[in-house]
Amino acid sequence: MRKLSYFVGTSIDGFIASPDGDFDFLMPFVTEDYAPVFFPEYPETLPTPGRAAFGLADAPNKRFDTVLMGRGTYDPGLAIGLTSPYAHLRQIVLSRTLGSSPDPAVEVTAEDPLALVRRLKQEDGLGIWLCGGADLAGQLLPEIDELIIKQYPVVAGSGIPLFRADFQPRAFTLTDSRIFERGNVVLTYARTSPTPPATPQATS
Repeated sequence: MRKLSYFVGTSIDGFIASPDGDFDFLMPFVTEDYAPVFFPEYPETLPTPGRAAFGLADAPNKRFDTVLMGRGTYDPGLAIGLTSPYAHLRQIVLSRTLGSSPDPAVEVTAEDPLALVRRLKQEDGLGIWLCGGADLAGQLLPEIDELIIKQYPVVAGSGIPLFRADFQPRAFTLTDSRIFERGNVVLTYARTSPTPPATPQATS
């Protein structure tokens, strides 16, 4: 079964974008020591137009072959005419308001996110990348198998959080941590399996 991974950049205090959805404040921290090391491991997470700059224009997909986005994540590229930001992946935008797709390479659906992901997991292929944003991540939290959190050394103060969801704590297990020279930290977590209920002891 395929995994759903939430691969996302965030500030120290857990914000993936400013209150108006802009994430340019995180970009200065994609530093020279970080990008050449990390991007070749996840080449498919670079937008198609930017892959050549890192020598990854023809790099094969290593971990993911499908990307999921909410409208808030898709819209910034759309606003500058980038209708197919990840042309090297199967692109699915979950939105009840976008309507028809502006690009034949992008699937727009109003399907229930959980039902969609459960169906995708049954298909053959590489992993599924949840690109964002917070509302979609909150809805899909029960199906997220892995968190790959790129934490940048900046405090935002407020903005769009990693998740928007009801209070319902869910445990994850840290499986890897990497610290880069200029302060970027990459934390990888796997969803913790629920502890099975204790078997009642027989009494004599």
